[in-house]
Amino acid sequence: MIDGLAALTLTTALGQLCGLVALGFCIAGFASKSDDRLLVLLISANVAFALMFAFLASWTASALTVLVIVRIALARRFPGSWRIMAAMLAVNLVVAAVTWRVATDLFPLTAAVLGTVGMFMLRGIPLRIVLGLAATAWMLNNIVIGSVGGTLAEGMVLVTNVITIIRLYRLQRKYPDVMAQARRD
Repeated sequence: MIDGLAALTLTTALGQLCGLVALGFCIAGFASKSDDRLLVLLISANVAFALMFAFLASWTASALTVLVIVRIALARRFPGSWRIMAAMLAVNLVVAAVTWRVATDLFPLTAAVLGTVGMFMLRGIPLRIVLGLAATAWMLNNIVIGSVGGTLAEGMVLVTNVITIIRLYRLQRKYPDVMAQARRD
């Protein structure tokens, strides 16, 4: 174990640390029943993820994660906007094409596309299901690049997301009128 720690470069260690910081923000966000709080905490997590990917030289993932931050802000301001969503999808494709290095860069692109559609078009449980699929794609990327913190973060996102989906489902069953109104707001 000590040999493994000694082999870590400074950039790798910083990448792993950023992944752990992102983990904390993700857990707090996906544990929230509030979509607004979820999105704000995801912005913070994605700053840490972008740094993590840069430190680990996963350039497509890093660039797409910066776009995730922009996408979250736009989706909060323009929910349901097909035009802005289409523009974000196009920018994601261009950025992926410019930074593409290996076949596994498909994982962050898949995650970015799923996240974009989810953030603009979905709320509540459907949003969290699509973000769970995006988290799976991010986790596969993190496994490939060797990010312990990022892999743990996405694994915890999945677990926390499932728990929150169950909590929201139970609330819907208990208070259908209140939850229907919340989805419309």
